[in-house]
Amino acid sequence: MTAQPKRIAIVQSNYIPWKGYFDLIAATDEFILYDDAQYTRRDWRNRNQIKTPQGVQWLTVPVRVKGRYHQSIRDTEIDGTDWAGQHWTRLRQNYARAPHFSRYADELEALYLHGRHDTLSALNLAMLTWINRQLGIATRMSSSSDYVLEGDRTDKLLNLCLQAGATEYLSGPAARDYLDESRFTAAQVAVRWFDYPDYPPYAQLWGEFVHGVTVLDVLFHCGPDARRHVVTGRN
Repeated sequence: MTAQPKRIAIVQSNYIPWKGYFDLIAATDEFILYDDAQYTRRDWRNRNQIKTPQGVQWLTVPVRVKGRYHQSIRDTEIDGTDWAGQHWTRLRQNYARAPHFSRYADELEALYLHGRHDTLSALNLAMLTWINRQLGIATRMSSSSDYVLEGDRTDKLLNLCLQAGATEYLSGPAARDYLDESRFTAAQVAVRWFDYPDYPPYAQLWGEFVHGVTVLDVLFHCGPDARRHVVTGRN
């Protein structure tokens, strides 16, 4: 009996990530947040960039890392609550003049001020779920902790694919350096590579256009048309 086609991706959760992250989500049937992976400092897990009159700036979620050198992403706790109001204030200050900011302001403010997430994984999932909804992305979101992880780096990814019933594994280009495709082929899971395209620019506040900022920038500037600037549908 032929397996029902199912494409998945397995990616570490990021905080309000750039548009390419959501293009990858939209290209899959199930998107597994690989939050059993080790938390890495000064990375995209707990921070992202916004556009401001002074240039691109970081929004960083404070997390508890002292003495926790090998903690996983899902075990990484958020340090305090003051950051949420600060992030919302900075978003409002820098994007209030964007044409579609008001369309999302009430719901996003509630996410920041009333979300009360204790862990980085919970926060990231809440933000990803909300943004997916705004972009009309219906992909199933799950976590690696929903499955059993065994083996080395490639084995863990392959085992997640098999447990999820995947026939295709869609991966970003960075994994080309370490992924053993032959093991996927032997297990009848096809590996597909997702190469990020040249996304179309849009009218953006504060000077020269910048692609790599948070996807919230696309929502605030493009509103109902945001999906066209995010989801390419190539894969």
